[in-house]
Amino acid sequence: MRTNCSVINVYSKNNTKSKISTQLLYGDTFKIIKKKGKWLKIKIDEDNYKGYIKNKKFPPNHKNTHKICVLRSNLYSKPNVRNKIFKKLSFGSKIKVTNKKGNFYKFDNLWIKKKDLKKISFKTKNNFKNINKFINVKYKWGGKHFTGVDCSGLIQLFLNFNNKFCPRDTKDQIRYF
Repeated sequence: MRTNCSVINVYSKNNTKSKISTQLLYGDTFKIIKKKGKWLKIKIDEDNYKGYIKNKKFPPNHKNTHKICVLRSNLYSKPNVRNKIFKKLSFGSKIKVTNKKGNFYKFDNLWIKKKDLKKISFKTKNNFKNINKFINVKYKWGGKHFTGVDCSGLIQLFLNFNNKFCPRDTKDQIRYF
């Protein structure tokens, strides 16, 4: 399965009062381990992290072709700036481009500016070259989104953006690196 929302909170327990342990960004993929009422226990494909998300209809996986390279990217209903909608995608979100028109790319019946994207295989020489994009983004435990990010989430975002594996939690990052 894959996410088709800008961000989805992943909880440590099947309850919104439990702590948010991480977040899924648009295009992230996961496997369902168990269904329990309104909740799904999942395992995230990128790092094998486990947690709970609210059950809803998720689309099947596909091969993503591009990733968001700006802090937040506006989405459009048509390929021009006059048709801006209120949805935005966060840095590191992944999409499958299905059409191109001028300076816009189409995916999942939405349009995005070409300049906000890099090919999925893109890497920088310095993994943290553009980390300053996140200056003034508030701290949020478990966050990986432009609305809030935590320390280990920020590290994971930038290493994953450069197609490198990185565990989610600081304790696991210390052991891994």
